Amino acid sequence: MSAPLVVLGLGSNMGDSRRIIQDAIQALEQVLTEVRSASLYETEPLYVTDQGRFINTALAGFYHGAPGELLSCIHGIERAFGRDRAGERRWGERPLDIDILLFGEQRVTLAASVKEPCLEIPHPRLKERRFALQPLLELLPDACEPGTGISYKSVCDALPDQGVRQTHGQ
Repeated sequence: MSAPLVVLGLGSNMGDSRRIIQDAIQALEQVLTEVRSASLYETEPLYVTDQGRFINTALAGFYHGAPGELLSCIHGIERAFGRDRAGERRWGERPLDIDILLFGEQRVTLAASVKEPCLEIPHPRLKERRFALQPLLELLPDACEPGTGISYKSVCDALPDQGVRQTHGQ
């Protein structure tokens, strides 16, 4: 069985966010194969607005393992960049956030455990987040929601602006 194409969303708004995202992509290239990354986007915070702007991107690559294993690996990478999930406010500032947006055509729901929070794929808030959809669509312009076939482009086009701007330069 071939490995599924996984799409991850990355974001940072603490420290040198551009460098953190670039370094996180390098770390993820050790986990995924045939990695492609989207442009960087500067975005307004969506849920908790009294914080700095984010740098966001998406990357796609093939993963040879289970979704829960990928989640554990991602959380290790986030910790290596200084993320403290226990000490942060929900949707607040963070040096690095990595979300599993898509895992091939799979729909996944894993209950929370002592070590990891619950996991839902496709990401449960993907369809309300232009900062995740725009870079995803840059990589996969024809992407559709697994199970429903809903076009992510049509979803993105229907969203308000949300202050998402592609950045130029590194």
